[in-house]
Amino acid sequence: MFIGIDHGTTAIRFSSGETEFKISRRDARDFTIRDLERLGPIGEIKGIALCYSMGDNFSEITPIGNLSNRGVVSQEGAGEHIGGGTRIFDAVLESGLPAVAIPGLHRGSPTDPRLKAYSHQASPEKIGIAYEVHQSLGDDFVVSDVSSNTVSILVSEGRIAGAIDACIFAPGTTQGAIDVDAIRRIDQGEISANRAFMQAGVNFTLPDGERMRALALFAAMECAALRVLSPQARIALAGTCAPLTATDVEALLGEKPTVFDEWCASRGLARIARDVFGGKKEILGIQVRM
Repeated sequence: MFIGIDHGTTAIRFSSGETEFKISRRDARDFTIRDLERLGPIGEIKGIALCYSMGDNFSEITPIGNLSNRGVVSQEGAGEHIGGGTRIFDAVLESGLPAVAIPGLHRGSPTDPRLKAYSHQASPEKIGIAYEVHQSLGDDFVVSDVSSNTVSILVSEGRIAGAIDACIFAPGTTQGAIDVDAIRRIDQGEISANRAFMQAGVNFTLPDGERMRALALFAAMECAALRVLSPQARIALAGTCAPLTATDVEALLGEKPTVFDEWCASRGLARIARDVFGGKKEILGIQVRM
């Protein structure tokens, strides 16, 4: 059995590719390795692929015991630190089970150098999403993960070309880019930059009736923008809001997107674990260092 662990914004999802479960990040602070028995016997686990935070101080798929600071530059930055993801990472490490960490996409990643104008492009679970979508759509696609935040990633000729992160462009339900009003509030000392990011999603900025329509618009815009680099790329949506935005995205782009659900990342990570521990040396252009 191979397991993928998706460290999401609001929940942590576990998948064997066949069975799934999730727990909130707050509840994950009480995680023990025995919780994985919800997927199957611990003794049958042959490999785990997990994500932790932004994954921004390494750029290759790496055994978790070889990382420093759990693979992140700092706990400070965009997002909320609760402690559940830390507990899961440490429990897996302490268990001795074979496990690799997936890097995020950042300036050290093998993406289009022009996209490195920004320090961070995507968190590690987006690679899991891309790998799962790759099984269905082939070597050329753009997938927008629409949920608490919205991040879109482009795969061209079977390699990750780059991504657009939540703090740059499209909002999610919770997080989004810091706009002029937020900059003023930060400068006036009313709010921290991170809290402004955490309150820039459509749940904070738009009335209820406009929220899904806005998510669809910005997701479609990101897909269209990334298609500049790969005009033949097919379109996919993933995440909790994917089914709610698919119709509007289709109307905006004139193309029916393939829709994946909230388990896309953890299933893709389980698939990565199976392939990495089976000897594969790269995943969508990301090198494996075992």
